[in-house]
Amino acid sequence: MTHELIEKSKKYLWLPFTQMKDYDEQPFIVERGEGIKVKDIHGKEYYDGFSSVWLNVHGHRKKELDNAIKQQLDKIAHSTLLGMTNVPATELAEKLVGISPEKLTRVFYSDSGAEAMEIALKMAFQYWQNIGKPGKQKFVSMRNGYHGDTIGAVSVGSIELFHHVYGPLMFDSFKAPIPYVYRSKSSDPATCRDECLRELEQLLAEHHNEIAALSIESMVQGAAGMIVMPEGFLSGVRRLCTQYDVLMIVDEVATGFGRTGKMFACEHEGVQPDLMAAGKGITGGYLPIAVTFATEQIYEAFYDDYTKLKTFFHGHSYTGNQLGCAVAIENLRLFELENIVHTVSEKSSELNQLLSELNELPCVGDIRQLGFMCGIELVQSKQTKQPFPANGRIGYHVSLKMRELGMLTRPLGDVIVFMPPLVSTKEDLQAMIAIMKQAIMEVTNVAIR
Repeated sequence: MTHELIEKSKKYLWLPFTQMKDYDEQPFIVERGEGIKVKDIHGKEYYDGFSSVWLNVHGHRKKELDNAIKQQLDKIAHSTLLGMTNVPATELAEKLVGISPEKLTRVFYSDSGAEAMEIALKMAFQYWQNIGKPGKQKFVSMRNGYHGDTIGAVSVGSIELFHHVYGPLMFDSFKAPIPYVYRSKSSDPATCRDECLRELEQLLAEHHNEIAALSIESMVQGAAGMIVMPEGFLSGVRRLCTQYDVLMIVDEVATGFGRTGKMFACEHEGVQPDLMAAGKGITGGYLPIAVTFATEQIYEAFYDDYTKLKTFFHGHSYTGNQLGCAVAIENLRLFELENIVHTVSEKSSELNQLLSELNELPCVGDIRQLGFMCGIELVQSKQTKQPFPANGRIGYHVSLKMRELGMLTRPLGDVIVFMPPLVSTKEDLQAMIAIMKQAIMEVTNVAIR
């Protein structure tokens, strides 16, 4: 049976962000999960070291979340949100507004983080049309930014590997620098921050009359390699957006819902976005729900008689799905009941100490962490920061070795991602980091011989 499943997966599936030739050589099928571990079809157990791509909160098969879905199924599985609402979507919206930055008062539902960002871009664009400033049509995005894979989200992204092939499909956006302290000339956080803010200010000063919005990941650039922004950068961007009358779109899809030790990462610097996208952890990692938050000022720009044609003509078939909203409500109840955000904040210092053990390895160049969001950058030379040759795929081979040793993750080039479920204990973290350390040692020792 297991052989048949593997052959079927090779014959019929096309997996996301996967070179299928790699998959055919290293097939892997998950069958079940329990707590912070999953099992494959052979019965082997693995730590879920990247929270099933950055979204699991309470572990797998959390009884309360399971029951929330079952109870909702006894009522209704889905009805549309076009022109009407439903009970869980309404109740969840109230709870979300209650935990988000205070200026965000409206919730628009979708199905994924990319869609939430696409919605934010369209809202920002139409906002200026609706208030009589049609010249503000362009966007500023951050270099190495990633916001998802729909065309709008790709257009405000800037990762060459992911995006260059789609260039003819994309709309142009201004690109602004973001501090990558480890790879900067000065290696000084404040210097790197200030240089980037000065360049951004120059861009906004020259083009603010044509710029609708700026999009930025909150505190950490995830897909770029877990690049943590130096203190004061995100708040500096907020200040400049306000000064030059540009809407600020903050992407909290990966960083939201406790991942960084705050409910939303922008809270680290008291930033109030104009629009904010969130997803992933919203349902505890159970079902695909995402949201775009907006200020009342933006909402009111769309509120008018139908004949004025200010309606936001956007929607998805499963927007505000009852099952997803019901489990999200229970997820937020558990956040409060189990004090998840506070415990992540507390355990983050312990995690920092555990990760420091990796610093002794000769091929670990930089360790970046904010809460339970971590990246370990592997380099050929710690002294010169020289990277490994790209075709060596060191990060990929380390992740395969980690799988062999009993832990799942997915690298970003030669940056090893470590984003464990938020309920991971100190003992769990120790065990996972021990696996990571062994895998790095074994693979890099061979690579540098």
